[in-house]
Amino acid sequence: MAGTVARGQLRDDEPRYTGKANGADVDAFPFPVDAGVMARGRERFDIYCSPCHGRTGQGDGMVVRRGYRRPPTYHQDRLRDAPVGHFFDVMTNGFGAMPDYAAQIAVDDRWAIAAYIRALQLSQHASLAELPPAERSKLP
Repeated sequence: MAGTVARGQLRDDEPRYTGKANGADVDAFPFPVDAGVMARGRERFDIYCSPCHGRTGQGDGMVVRRGYRRPPTYHQDRLRDAPVGHFFDVMTNGFGAMPDYAAQIAVDDRWAIAAYIRALQLSQHASLAELPPAERSKLP
């Protein structure tokens, strides 16, 4: 019916559904990121992203090893410095050789994957000062 919105389809939270605010990529998650979100992000990343991006985000996934075009590593400065909304937007709309995944990956799962990508980036580029004191004391 004209002028109606189907239940569950009102997408009035622009940053949550687009990864953008006023046309610019957002740099904050639309909901708190906790251990459950990270676990979901890792699970979805391993399913949808790792075939091309690899398990560590280096861009060396299985299909790349078989001749598919190599995606950029998540560990380069350009992508470490990119707002988190950039990753959500790329998953939603595609970019370059990457197709969109909006139909395959639910909105909140795209955000969970973006959170996991941030964790992958941190895993390769954390400084000693960023480690909690309890973890620092375990290092030789």
